[in-house]
Amino acid sequence: MNEIGHFINGKIVADGSHSQDITDPATGDAVARVFLADPMITREAISIAEQAFPAWAAITPLRRSRVMFRFKDLLERHQDMLARMISREHGKVFSDARAEITRGLEVVEFACGIPHLLKGEYSEEVGSNVDSFSVKQPLGVCVGITPFNFPAMVPMWMFPIALACGNSFILKPSEKDPGVSLKIAELLQEAGLPDGVFNVLQGDKDCVDILLADERVAAVSFVGSTPVAEYIYRRSSETGKRVQALGGAKNHLVVMPDADLSDTVDGLMGSAFGAAGERCMAISVAVAVGSVADDLVVRLKAKVGELRVGPGLDVSPENDMGPLISKEHLDKVTAYVQTGVAEGAELVVDGRDKVVEGAGKGFFLGGCLFDKVTAEMQIYQEEIFGPVLVVVRVPDYRAAVDLVAGHQFGNGAAIFTRDGDTARAFAKEVTCGMVGVNVPIPVPMAFHSFGGWKKSKFGVLNMHGQDGVRFYTRLKTVTARWPKGERQSSGFVMPTN
Repeated sequence: MNEIGHFINGKIVADGSHSQDITDPATGDAVARVFLADPMITREAISIAEQAFPAWAAITPLRRSRVMFRFKDLLERHQDMLARMISREHGKVFSDARAEITRGLEVVEFACGIPHLLKGEYSEEVGSNVDSFSVKQPLGVCVGITPFNFPAMVPMWMFPIALACGNSFILKPSEKDPGVSLKIAELLQEAGLPDGVFNVLQGDKDCVDILLADERVAAVSFVGSTPVAEYIYRRSSETGKRVQALGGAKNHLVVMPDADLSDTVDGLMGSAFGAAGERCMAISVAVAVGSVADDLVVRLKAKVGELRVGPGLDVSPENDMGPLISKEHLDKVTAYVQTGVAEGAELVVDGRDKVVEGAGKGFFLGGCLFDKVTAEMQIYQEEIFGPVLVVVRVPDYRAAVDLVAGHQFGNGAAIFTRDGDTARAFAKEVTCGMVGVNVPIPVPMAFHSFGGWKKSKFGVLNMHGQDGVRFYTRLKTVTARWPKGERQSSGFVMPTN
């Protein structure tokens, strides 16, 4: 069985206090074992990153950019191999895994422009013979703690910008699908990144707690559930770290009566059931406004029932949806379905009845569709993180906006309409961080920033884009005078000219 260890100071370290199986979700079979870092290995990785930081920070931004360019080329050449690794460990279909690499690559491309992104401001003659300028300087050792659902893309939201800005980095990926993290580390090394600048620690909560407590760590980035995001934010802040922690979501798609229903249903199907709903930007609530509800549910029922569910690899034609990540998560999602039934929601399509040929012990669940869900129900209030779409009926546009405003999460929301005034009002009024207009999954491009509102994000700055550069640097402002002629005597009054 393949063994997966850590990547520290340019070498694979297959050691740890204990290990656990990595399971192929499509079969339920163990395919590898991952070593989890003990306190000694964790602290060693921090020491290595700390030692590597000064020399890497001293390298010019242009030379750091060239490493990113070479890394980008290597990612493109190995994209299919990386996608197969993701599909094998995570379960998502191959084309979706490949698209994940592409979206991560976009952040690498953004980081390639770091010489421009690090430019500061310069003001001449802010006072007599006095000039003022600002520079952006790296922080030191940065940590990224990433979830199972995007084992390549989410880390690439973080480390390309962190490295390009001159920081060293420790990645702590999910222990459920860690294989691709080591390959990424090897590609960075091949691209010319000095040993020790990028390290990978496989670990559990014990490893994370050490990273959060160690004062040598300057910044922590996290993506995961809201309870853990709050914990990461609090613990990191207590030790003076800069922190961005992205949490859960319950993303709404508002369907107006004038919407093109064919486009709307297609958008809902991909956004709700792609990657088995294991996306923080998945649409999990369809808000049917007025008379559109009945027709919307009829169309969705037909489409959800036709979903092709099965393994993510080596199947032709490719399935629409693969398995969930684990048996525990499958049980959790199916328990939510039963809760919805008990709460009185109408289960229009029951994915628990889906038969997947040759599934064996795989963690499969068909698409589930609920209608007549209300805001008080648990299946509306909580993040399910699975292939479950709920329909909430509201009488008008204002009720739809108020529904979104009343939810604890504020990651993303979308509206489908042909009316420009309605779309513009929605974009202005809706209380969430990312908004789509006739776009079901409004994930910003790499040169914009990703982040939600309310309990979907903890910390001020978002990920990638300009906020990413701000997060991984600190601003220094220099005010300089070069006297001409005779020197003035001491002055005790604040200069004003």
